Amino acid sequence: MNAGVQPDPPVAAGDADTSGWWDATREHRFVVQACGACGAVQHYPRAICTSCGSPERSWLPTAGEGTVETYTVVHRSPGPAFDPPYVVALVRLPEGPVLLTNVVGCAPEDVHIGLGVQVSWRPLADGRNLPVFEPKGDRHGLPADR
Repeated sequence: MNAGVQPDPPVAAGDADTSGWWDATREHRFVVQACGACGAVQHYPRAICTSCGSPERSWLPTAGEGTVETYTVVHRSPGPAFDPPYVVALVRLPEGPVLLTNVVGCAPEDVHIGLGVQVSWRPLADGRNLPVFEPKGDRHGLPADR
């Protein structure tokens, strides 16, 4: 392995339920599933709606923004694809879903609950992209005192 080159994190292969989502990541589009029967929005992609059980679903484009609901800073890497310290966070999208992701683009100590974030993309070797989030705003969404 080349120095400074981080291997891809372990990421599941796409399947019939997730291939549309992964295809969107190839184009840097962040989408979530919308139910064709009841309109509920969900993420991660699944075969049926978690609200009504309908198999009718489509892809809803998102604003690619969210808010950190909670987070943790990981100081001990589980493997070579993870360079500590790094932030694992639950980010709520304005469209409703909450997703588990990483916050990048700032020091871990600058992440806080309520931080506004925007999607960024970590390229994968197979052409897909893994969505991660970075602080938004002129100062990356950080308060003036930080």
